Amino acid sequence: MYTSFAAPQSKGKAANDIIFAANALAVADAAANGAENVTNGTIGAIMDDDSKLVCLPTVEAVFRNLPINEVIAYAPIAGTPDYLEKVQVATFGKSRPNGFTSAVATTGGTGGIHHAIWNYTEAGDTVITADWYWGAYKVLCLDMGRKLDTYKMLTDEGTFNLPALEAKVNALLDRQNSVMVIINTPAHNPTGYSLTKEDMDQVVAMLKNATEKTGKQAILFLDAAYIDYAGEKNAVRKVFEALNDLPERILAIVQYSMSKGFTMYGQRLGAMICVSSSEEAAREFFEINQYTSRATWSNTNRAAMRTLVQIYSDEALLTAVEAERDHYYKMIKARADVFVEEAKACGLPMIPYIAGFFLSVPCDNSQAVCDILHKDHIYLVPLAAGVRVALCSIPLQKISGIATKLNEALKVVEAAKCK
Repeated sequence: MYTSFAAPQSKGKAANDIIFAANALAVADAAANGAENVTNGTIGAIMDDDSKLVCLPTVEAVFRNLPINEVIAYAPIAGTPDYLEKVQVATFGKSRPNGFTSAVATTGGTGGIHHAIWNYTEAGDTVITADWYWGAYKVLCLDMGRKLDTYKMLTDEGTFNLPALEAKVNALLDRQNSVMVIINTPAHNPTGYSLTKEDMDQVVAMLKNATEKTGKQAILFLDAAYIDYAGEKNAVRKVFEALNDLPERILAIVQYSMSKGFTMYGQRLGAMICVSSSEEAAREFFEINQYTSRATWSNTNRAAMRTLVQIYSDEALLTAVEAERDHYYKMIKARADVFVEEAKACGLPMIPYIAGFFLSVPCDNSQAVCDILHKDHIYLVPLAAGVRVALCSIPLQKISGIATKLNEALKVVEAAKCK
């Protein structure tokens, strides 16, 4: 008879990731019926219109020409000093907030989310994010003995729902010493929505009021993984100006990821960057997160660090990379334009799309909707709140018809529910 050796907190865990599961179905269908007959809108990586995985050409050239020692040598636990400075330039651009900042290298974006939850919430605490969210947020919280709660992200008019977030913050501060709010912006995964600078001003003001009233603290975690494909580089970074001169009870953490901005998905490098009005809080941020890095992955990817540093130290290289990003931003936008116009024409409801890799369609029983689409060899991602479409991975010539078929599948599922 089998007896589990797992500790109580680990029993029953299973990595059943819905995104990779949906992708596996698409890959199997393509192998059986031909890739040209299958639409795979599951994975958050840029595929060109020939369905080839994209690597920015200048990034590839810099990476391939690194000296071997820069590829194989250990990096410092927190990251090389020049990387920690240049990644802040990459993240903030011309909108670096007034205040004290500090950065620590992370394994992609996920590593920074892990560290923030571990170091800035207590066991049993609840973390807040929007009702449309990347599923790993919940996995990370549960794995560390935390909970994830959500608020309705948008009002019925399609604007950011500050009152819903405020109600959750106030309720949690009644029973916790602090509250962490995760906001994925700009180019939110899974919807493509973005908060404006004015929205973020209101979020900070709300947190200021809530923390002053209770004498407690707030951590505002901004997951900016998709910022380099969110629009004009300076305009989309204006949102960080809301972090200028933060109140003393608010710590902001901005997460950058090279997975998306540099198309270096498998190299697993990013950075978590704190913004605070307190020099001591910024110093503490560096120390405790470096410590947690040593206790988890120890060192991150030196070669990816050198790639970013070289590009952001050379105006010609940076200009080339930004032009390449803009090309793929426009490629994804062209796909979105086709989908959105077709959705309007057929009456398909969708979350307001601003920019980014994904858009989403609200519905009940999203798995049933996706199952119907499989009959047409279309593979999307079923989420709790609806269906995610990975525009980044679907060639332009395959976009047309998806919105119509998705709408038809919604009607079939709705009709079955009414029987």
